[in-house]
Amino acid sequence: MPGSSRKFVLGIAGILLAGGLIGWVYDHAVWGLLVVALIILVWQTRQLLSFNRAVHTRDFAQFRYGEGIWQQMFSRYNYEHERALRAKQEYRRLLKEIRRSTDAMPDGAVILDEDNQIVMCNKAAKHLGGLKRKKDRGQRVDNILRDPKLTELLRSNAFAREIEIPSPVKDEAWLNCRVVPYGANQKLLFLRDITERIRLTRMRRDFVANASHELRSPLTVIGGYLESLSEDPGLEKDWGQPIRRMQQQARRMNSVVSELLELSRLESAGPASKDEAVDVRGLLSAARKSCAGQEDVAEIEVVSETNAQLLAAGNEIESVISNLLSNAVRHTPADGHITLAWSVDKKGAEIVVTDTGEGIPAEQIPRLTERFFRVQRGRARDDGGVGLGLAIVKHVLSRHDAELSVTSDLGKGSEFHCRFPAERIVLEPPVPIVSGGKCG
Repeated sequence: MPGSSRKFVLGIAGILLAGGLIGWVYDHAVWGLLVVALIILVWQTRQLLSFNRAVHTRDFAQFRYGEGIWQQMFSRYNYEHERALRAKQEYRRLLKEIRRSTDAMPDGAVILDEDNQIVMCNKAAKHLGGLKRKKDRGQRVDNILRDPKLTELLRSNAFAREIEIPSPVKDEAWLNCRVVPYGANQKLLFLRDITERIRLTRMRRDFVANASHELRSPLTVIGGYLESLSEDPGLEKDWGQPIRRMQQQARRMNSVVSELLELSRLESAGPASKDEAVDVRGLLSAARKSCAGQEDVAEIEVVSETNAQLLAAGNEIESVISNLLSNAVRHTPADGHITLAWSVDKKGAEIVVTDTGEGIPAEQIPRLTERFFRVQRGRARDDGGVGLGLAIVKHVLSRHDAELSVTSDLGKGSEFHCRFPAERIVLEPPVPIVSGGKCG
């Protein structure tokens, strides 16, 4: 017990004892105790009321000096009050510094609480998202920036994920949104203007599509003339081999043009519909059969214990399987093994293509889905690959709310996982497959 409290208790006890002794002298010890206790109660109540009034009026003149418990209480109260004021001033200073620093940022920054309500935002958030510091404080940010993708991002707390949404302020403008953890039970929403990047991407996509369309016609004419020349026996001796080489390169260019057109279509297309139920196991079997019997092709095995179907565009899923299998065949020796697997769990389903080929260096895995990227640039160009297959796979999976992940060990092989969400999976008998896949 502190010294002031001990002194206060001993003082009360001493006064009560004195009152009891005086009452005992007059043969009324109990009355003496009661009278003294009442006097103490009245006095302390008066002090309490005076202290309460001093708290409200800030006039502590009668408690400022002395050594009693009320003076000690005033000293403690005054100390805590001044410390709170200093903390409040420091908080305001830090808040001003945060505002100045965030206002200097070109990106919008919005501090959200655990219920996604706006705590604070900078000036850029006003210009980019139309947010108002005072008016929108306490409002849910997804009630102001109305977009389903943003609502899903805030609900999922996927801090590594980024989304692109139309700007609510400017037509034809786009924002990149990302959420990061911030403080206790808070998060920070970043808004970045990516209108220029989107415009350049569209220009590139349109250019590629237009150029591919323009190249298709002359390539068709060239291929036709080369076909006619290859059938002329008089040219076989001197021109047979060059013509066949030109035909091979013309076919390769036709393949590149076709894949570029497909990429342009996938980039501009929206999410794939869920109207068609695709028998994935049947597509895997058809892809395996298309490669059966070919020379220098590794053994291919289909592994699936489920009849689950995928709500997807069947021709695009067939393209994914064909591209992944072609990639595995090109990079796996004839004595190797390739596995095509289809599995379902509570979280969704997976198409997994596994090979025992040469593997991929870890530093090159993030670049696999880039256009025209080839792991081994010294490899001959007549191996059938043009570096667009995995880019097509990535865009097809994106249209189907799916993700591609790759794991690989050099000299041991690679695994390509295509993960589909649960809402695209149906457990129904498979539909017979009419068309078969292609190999290589």
